[in-house]
Amino acid sequence: MGNAKSGALSKEILEELKTSTRYSEEELCRWYESFQRQCPDGRISRAEFEKIYGTFFPNSDPQGYARHVFRSFDTNDDGTLDFREYIIALHLTSSGKTHLKLEWAFSLFDVDRNGEVSKSEVLEIITAIFKMIPAEEQKMLPEDENSPQKRADKLWAYFNKGEN
Repeated sequence: MGNAKSGALSKEILEELKTSTRYSEEELCRWYESFQRQCPDGRISRAEFEKIYGTFFPNSDPQGYARHVFRSFDTNDDGTLDFREYIIALHLTSSGKTHLKLEWAFSLFDVDRNGEVSKSEVLEIITAIFKMIPAEEQKMLPEDENSPQKRADKLWAYFNKGEN
């Protein structure tokens, strides 16, 4: 990842991230310094990611959704996020191009990573999202979207996919 002796970001990774994101070299170096302070071993585990995610949703249960988000960002499937994966994820979700966001959304919903999204996978992700919505807010949702099953059915129908 970086230079093992100095803890610096490698030139190869820096150049790749400058090319594939909208971040400048200075921004990437600042992000890297912060990342190294928070993750001295250069990696974020799924448990750490879920804990960080939980701070953004203190009054709900984001663990299931965070697990799916983590899976979609862990592109090398090693159970951790390194700096490169972290920055790419940050870029995709905040300022990436629309087609890249759609590719990421597909990877989020493709739970079993088979290249297809099933209705049960849609329901699994929607259920995880619902656990992050406080109960009082769920009560205010439209009748046809006030449960994970109804929301998943409506989304599935929108794409006109039938049952498969």
